[in-house]
Amino acid sequence: MIDNLSILLSHGLLLLAFWLLTRRDDLDSEPPPPPDAEPQGFAVRRPHASKEQPGDA
Repeated sequence: MIDNLSILLSHGLLLLAFWLLTRRDDLDSEPPPPPDAEPQGFAVRRPHASKEQPGDA
């Protein structure tokens, strides 16, 4: 009997906490982050090297 009561109580409290958290308005109102001035990683645009190298004549 106590095992069933403890499982029911703990799951009921978890369900109550979940329900109260999903009803909060501030969870979905985060503004987007500002864009990066220069992207890093794979999105970096590098100037293409010209076909003529400085030592070629």
